[in-house]
Amino acid sequence: MSLASALLDEYASAGTQQPWPRVVVDADGWRRIVATLAGHAATLISLWCDGSAVHLSLYEENARPIVVSLDCPDGRYPSVGLSHPPALRLERAIADLYGVVAEDLPDNRPWLDHGRWGVRRPLRDCAPDAATGDAYAFLTAEGPPMHQIPVGPVHAGIIEPGHFRFTAHGETVVRLEERLGYVHKGVEALMKGVPSARAAAIAARVSGDSTVAYSLAFSLAVESALRVQAPPRAVWLRAIMAELERLANHFGDIGAICNDAAFPLMQAHCAALRERALRCADGCFGHRLMMDRITPGGVAQDLDDKGVALLRGLVIDVRKHFPKLIGLYENTASLQDRTVATGTLDATLAAAFGAGGYVGRASGRTFDARKNPAYAPYDDLAFKAPTRDRGDVDARVWIRIEEVDQSLLLIEQCLGRMPSGPVRIGLDGGSREGDAMEGVALVEGFRGDIFAWVRLAENGTIAHCHLRDPSWFQWPLLEKAIEGNIVADFPLCNKSFNCSYSGHDL
Repeated sequence: MSLASALLDEYASAGTQQPWPRVVVDADGWRRIVATLAGHAATLISLWCDGSAVHLSLYEENARPIVVSLDCPDGRYPSVGLSHPPALRLERAIADLYGVVAEDLPDNRPWLDHGRWGVRRPLRDCAPDAATGDAYAFLTAEGPPMHQIPVGPVHAGIIEPGHFRFTAHGETVVRLEERLGYVHKGVEALMKGVPSARAAAIAARVSGDSTVAYSLAFSLAVESALRVQAPPRAVWLRAIMAELERLANHFGDIGAICNDAAFPLMQAHCAALRERALRCADGCFGHRLMMDRITPGGVAQDLDDKGVALLRGLVIDVRKHFPKLIGLYENTASLQDRTVATGTLDATLAAAFGAGGYVGRASGRTFDARKNPAYAPYDDLAFKAPTRDRGDVDARVWIRIEEVDQSLLLIEQCLGRMPSGPVRIGLDGGSREGDAMEGVALVEGFRGDIFAWVRLAENGTIAHCHLRDPSWFQWPLLEKAIEGNIVADFPLCNKSFNCSYSGHDL
């Protein structure tokens, strides 16, 4: 019997959350769940708080995911991160935002709170805070003579802020520690009490390069809470947008990785393909990033015959030019020398952290939310989720290369099977009886799985929304992947992960 089935048998179901169940457990039940996670028998999807309770979502192989809740009347709960490190930063964020503390948390340093908000626990009681800065204690390393290299939070070029503290022995990185949170936007507070349409616009801006994936995850969660479904045509249009977004980002990443390995020619050609994809998106859906094109209830714009022609032309162009770039990447010895065996991520760690997307699949993890737990229309489409097992920069490049081909196949299938009909429905017809007002969704963005949990108030506004970027579980792995590499290879490793600052700093 799966853990989810056992919990459903033992504890009461909390309402009728859709499409996954939610149960409320006691402290002993919570500790059993933590033990299951620590033993790697289940994977943590996310951990969050609503002020009065903590919630944890997990899944097991070949079982339906589940959400588990624990009431925290005294503002404390048994730590998950104590025995399952992937939860550490999520627990630190909960403490910063809500003042709800994990007992025996092994790292109680603030995470999102840099001491500059003017208040503490802003989502609970907004206690005044006179602090005007922070004295963050970075972790130390012991051994032969070492030095520290602070990098950021301000970086060269147009890039989001994040601080990296390197401890090195000569040129070899002994430890890397990240400090993030500089672009915290207060997303949960901004969403509270607003209509779903306004909240959808906020979700779309959590991480601009994943605006389609975030919009889709939020919309699916709202639709599940209301027990409505977008029209069939909208479902297929959403998939086209998602694959267009994946294509554009993979082209950009492949080029940028090669540029960080001192091969700008590859970046120039990949940038041209990325621009081609963005222009196609603009011509099809009226926005280069397709921002606000997916909304609860459907999509904001239909695809006309001109758009179909643009998409088919894009597929032809990519298939004509991209194989030449693959050959250029594969047969340039100086480039291969920089990417092969650099920044290797162990498969065991990737699995333990539930690493999504190209980070996880380059280290042997097969998970793809489009296939499991799956969602329409991907459950009716034929495609592969490519995997590699070396876990280095080169493997992460190859996952992107192979996903480009799969995205082209998916776009073709969607165009060939696109149903006719409306592209949007109103949300007034949704079921709002009793407590059937919670919805959950897991969507495959270009970086990996994006999680959304929504609770609606009786008037249909957002009572609470939690969004989790795949970067929450990828940033810590970057710290491990760079160990033993030279400092000069950090930009290369960092870009091969391409974690989102904004998506993490909710």
